[in-house]
Amino acid sequence: QVQLVESGGGLVQPGGSLRLSCAASGSIFTIYHMGWYRQAPGKQREWLARITRGGNTNYADVGKGRFAISRDNAKNTVYLQMDSLKPEDTAVYYCNTDPPLSTYWGQGTQVTVSS
Repeated sequence: QVQLVESGGGLVQPGGSLRLSCAASGSIFTIYHMGWYRQAPGKQREWLARITRGGNTNYADVGKGRFAISRDNAKNTVYLQMDSLKPEDTAVYYCNTDPPLSTYWGQGTQVTVSS
């Protein structure tokens, strides 16, 4: 069964950048659209971005102009470049298919934006 492992989170100051990675243990990008999601403390998980099988991208308003999703099929990896980070971006970030499948939720990677 394919597993998704997120990495690249950490502590960053407001205005800083991070690039998150999501490595898949198998080739699923040719089957599914892929997405990034996040969950802040006390809030529901929210969708952030999608990259389709054809490479088209879509973003939630919260990330437009600041976030960029991409993928490397050869490495079975999806990325989320995040710039101009704000304290309200603090959350656990997850990748999954889009729409998400329960079997693919991983541990996520913590992003903390604080001075």
